[in-house]
Amino acid sequence: MHGFLIDLDGTLYKGNEAIPGAKEFVERLKENGLPYLLVTNNSSRSPEHVAGHLNGMGIEIGPDRVYTTAMASAQYLLEHGSGKRVFCIGEAGLQNALQEAGFELTEKEPDYVVQGIDRQLTYDKLASAVRHLLGGARYILTNPDHLLPSDSGLIPGAGSIGALIRTASGANPVVIGKPSPIIMNYALARLELEAKDTWVIGDNTATDIGGGIAAGCRTALVLTGLATETNVQEQISKSGNEPDLICRDLPHLWNSLMK
Repeated sequence: MHGFLIDLDGTLYKGNEAIPGAKEFVERLKENGLPYLLVTNNSSRSPEHVAGHLNGMGIEIGPDRVYTTAMASAQYLLEHGSGKRVFCIGEAGLQNALQEAGFELTEKEPDYVVQGIDRQLTYDKLASAVRHLLGGARYILTNPDHLLPSDSGLIPGAGSIGALIRTASGANPVVIGKPSPIIMNYALARLELEAKDTWVIGDNTATDIGGGIAAGCRTALVLTGLATETNVQEQISKSGNEPDLICRDLPHLWNSLMK
């Protein structure tokens, strides 16, 4: 049996609109009893929020089918950390995931600086993060994306904030999100599947395909988001990540897998 780790933005939807064929693809997975998990580098939203967004577009998903970098960051700290005090640069999804895992959010003497996207970021918060890192706190970065889509176009992502913090502090973070294998391995464990039996599906050769390759999974690139029919070879060349399959969209992918 094959399992699937599926990206969200650019793969299942764009903004507030489902990509044609996405709803039917998820329905086919359910009908055939195929295990799947939606894996996102977005740390700002909870699984409930993500599921609600998808349901509003007609793609029926439960929160238990969503795995975020916020959840993976908390899991990593639980497994590899030795303290419970966190200085957090991030939004509600990251803050809640850390607190639900038993971590204390603090501005004084933290064991870790955990950083994701923060659209209410201030200079004082940046200065505090750098000061804590120089003082010995460990640095966890939810995801390395330099840009992320918004209703007004592309805006700086968590990776761009991280670039400033790294430059000022000299600290190298543990990166949790795609293309890091950390989030991919946690997602595989949730599905209780081996990497060789799992397809990673996404529209981004650098993060989705790169993460799948790093984890030892099979990879399928869909040309419905960042990668398109006109730029796909450029994207592959730029990232250095060659997918196992390249498909126009999810219906094309399903037909290819079912041959």
